[in-house]
Amino acid sequence: MKEKQSPAIEFASPGLLRIFASMVYDCLLLAAISIAYGALVVGVNVLLFGKPEAGHHILWSPFAKIFITVGWLFVIMFFYVYFWQKFGQTLGMKTWRMQVVDVHSNQLISYSQAIKRAFAAWLSLLLFGVGYWLSLVHPQHRLLHDLVSNTKLILLKKK
Repeated sequence: MKEKQSPAIEFASPGLLRIFASMVYDCLLLAAISIAYGALVVGVNVLLFGKPEAGHHILWSPFAKIFITVGWLFVIMFFYVYFWQKFGQTLGMKTWRMQVVDVHSNQLISYSQAIKRAFAAWLSLLLFGVGYWLSLVHPQHRLLHDLVSNTKLILLKKK
């Protein structure tokens, strides 16, 4: 005898303007995190190599520039992966009442889903936002990074 499956709960999908507004909020927070990261990097450099002469700036080697940039991108990715996996939303998403959930269970996403989603989101941005514009034609209004990571954005009800 086959078990009856409960019908999937349907949630509204947030519009693209709401998604972009959420991204603006997150960018403000990421700007502060980036400043703190920059201060940490400069502080470590000063501890290791001393202060530059008055009127001069720190001269970074090409390797150091690459290392610092990769570290900064890691910090930004960690921000998204952590908040998506732990709470299903960043501060910007919370403000605009959105949450990212697993497409099948409507539960919090796994770390691997969050990592896939973060990489695909960056790729979407680098390709002139094509992954975001996809939501305008997709039947469930999903983004490219939703499709890649088996996730979806839902619009939460007002409290």
